[in-house]
Amino acid sequence: MSQTMNVSQELLTVYAPASMGNVGVGFDLLGAALAPIDGSLLGDRVMISKAKSGINFSQIGQWAHKLPSQGKDNIVYQCAEFFLQKLQREDGVTICLEKNLPVGSGLGSSASSVVAALYALNEHFDQPFDEQALLGLMGEFEGKISDSVHYDNVAPCYLGGMQLMLNARDKACAAIPSFDNWYWVVAYPGISLSTAKMRELLPAQYDKSVAIDFGRYLSAFVHASYQQDASLAIEMLKDVLAEPYRAAAIPGYTEARDALAELGMLTTGISGSGPTLFSVTDDLALAEQAKDWLMKHYISQPGGFAHVCKLDQLGTRCV
Repeated sequence: MSQTMNVSQELLTVYAPASMGNVGVGFDLLGAALAPIDGSLLGDRVMISKAKSGINFSQIGQWAHKLPSQGKDNIVYQCAEFFLQKLQREDGVTICLEKNLPVGSGLGSSASSVVAALYALNEHFDQPFDEQALLGLMGEFEGKISDSVHYDNVAPCYLGGMQLMLNARDKACAAIPSFDNWYWVVAYPGISLSTAKMRELLPAQYDKSVAIDFGRYLSAFVHASYQQDASLAIEMLKDVLAEPYRAAAIPGYTEARDALAELGMLTTGISGSGPTLFSVTDDLALAEQAKDWLMKHYISQPGGFAHVCKLDQLGTRCV
């Protein structure tokens, strides 16, 4: 890269929203960004400015105490090292992570930090990487920390809306239409679950019939999204790959799913690998009722929360 690019002198703040990986029907292939309808920010923020030398890192926020105490062990510090290496530069930066998402929640916590950090660094250095190149860096770095590249949190967190993973040569993902009248109620019970351990619950092989069902449900859901056929989309929003094996490992999930169905919610699923769940309705009053039920019966630990959300169409942005 050019060594003469300008570097911003001012403090820049970037917000990256929470995301649902899988969205039930699309294991590792579908993701959506979340925006609480009350206007609160459900996601991490990163503040960046120029420094004389080195990477000056700090962390604040509700969940900062759950992160490594040594800055060099934090993924945002590592993002800065990674980005500067890509630019082959030794500029100094001051970077602060405001950790607002719980770790191991199923809400794309690590993706939010990574996307916010790399977006902020790219803005700070006057956008040396275009959208697709920056997305590639986000996926590459996320792969370093999770041992495999999955874009289903990174892509919607960065680009917003609902994203279908393509993994094509020149395009990692593509936005698909969503249903503007759907409310996504999400509830985090306050416990953390290891993504790696939740993956270990899945079988090494699936029956051919399950593979066919997975392809049918996902393709039909995408078709229904483009046709804006809400009833078909809801009917197809089924998880045959992960939920049957993970549901019992999430305390209270099956009871909550059954209770939400009795309330009249259209469908309920696991956000990412859990323990956060999502439940869908097109009725705002019912969404608020479901949220209240979840606050009383699903939240089990301090720090747990529930929100009525729409999809965040903006994705990561300067705030």
